[in-house]
Amino acid sequence: MIGAAFAARAILPNERLFDLTIRDAEMNDAAALAQLMCELGYETSTTEMKQRLESVLSDARCRTFLAEINGQVCGMIGTLTHASHEHNDVSGKIIALVVSKKQRRSGIGRALIAAAEKDFANRGVTRLSLTTRFSREEAHQFYESLGYTRTGIRFAKTLR
Repeated sequence: MIGAAFAARAILPNERLFDLTIRDAEMNDAAALAQLMCELGYETSTTEMKQRLESVLSDARCRTFLAEINGQVCGMIGTLTHASHEHNDVSGKIIALVVSKKQRRSGIGRALIAAAEKDFANRGVTRLSLTTRFSREEAHQFYESLGYTRTGIRFAKTLR
């Protein structure tokens, strides 16, 4: 966990400086997280997010960090550490990253990634992965600009 909130200064595209806080998510953040999930394309109610948070926040392998400006949630990143069949050491995965539409391209995503990477390093994780939709070309460019490389294709199936 980050513990104490991480503060940073960032510049919006219009050159305005703002204070950014990154902190651990809490149960009372469910409504803000549900709204962010909807912006990411996953219709989610506050009730559904509360159920998810109960599970995620109680799992020591998971972390959820929020970005705030002036007390308003404007982004989140969710991570997971896990064992692997391919490697001896623990791996890390970014399982969700979203910045509110009105705050995108302002450094918040970079700050969230940096906070997650710091947390992973503190837990001894050296190998990270993430997935993103084919249609999110801007996200692909963003991840590549941070040193992530394309290594494969993900397949998914819903079991009934």
